[in-house]
Amino acid sequence: MTETLSRRELNKAATRQAITDAALTLLRRHGPGNFTVEDIAEMAGISRRTFFNYFGGIEAALASVTHGFLDSALQQFRQRPADEPILESARAALMQLADPMTVAPLAELFTLTQENALLSRSELEAWDHCTEQIISAARERFAATPGAAVDELYLRALAGAVISCGKAAMDVWFSQRGADLSPASLAVLRQLLIDAMGHLGSGFGSPAASAPTTPTLLKERL
Repeated sequence: MTETLSRRELNKAATRQAITDAALTLLRRHGPGNFTVEDIAEMAGISRRTFFNYFGGIEAALASVTHGFLDSALQQFRQRPADEPILESARAALMQLADPMTVAPLAELFTLTQENALLSRSELEAWDHCTEQIISAARERFAATPGAAVDELYLRALAGAVISCGKAAMDVWFSQRGADLSPASLAVLRQLLIDAMGHLGSGFGSPAASAPTTPTLLKERL
């Protein structure tokens, strides 16, 4: 029974990924608003009905790219030691996504949706939706620490700050690199995400007090 369920879950995950990949491919080829759910279903090798079993529409299918990256980061976070400071765990979780190409789908989606208000809003909503997942992961951390009291204000302020730092890193990267999706550019994005968590962890000391990431330092860290 367990094996059957596992296979079923794997098949569902594969179908979900096929839909996401097809949506991103069509967005890349045709641009926003120039393809339909039927086009996605055909490319993914599924029916229109199956598409709607997984996603409510095109925007949701594309937003799953962002969800996928953040889910991977949260999985890494949950594997960190329970007694490690939360923000250090968040930074370490991003560093564990060692291959800069890990952020490639996230970066590509961001570049492709900037000129479309509907998709940009859906992208922002995907980040905001992850706030609750961050709160849940942080609450689990507190629960695993004997005697630790759960402060809801702290949890929600922390989650909001983490999401804001992630958005800031994406904005800075896009303003500097535009649609450049080369490995070097993606390495910069990954480092900006890590550095944003570092700023948060240090309490946002003055920029002069925290050395910026230079190309030389970036190469050494990677």
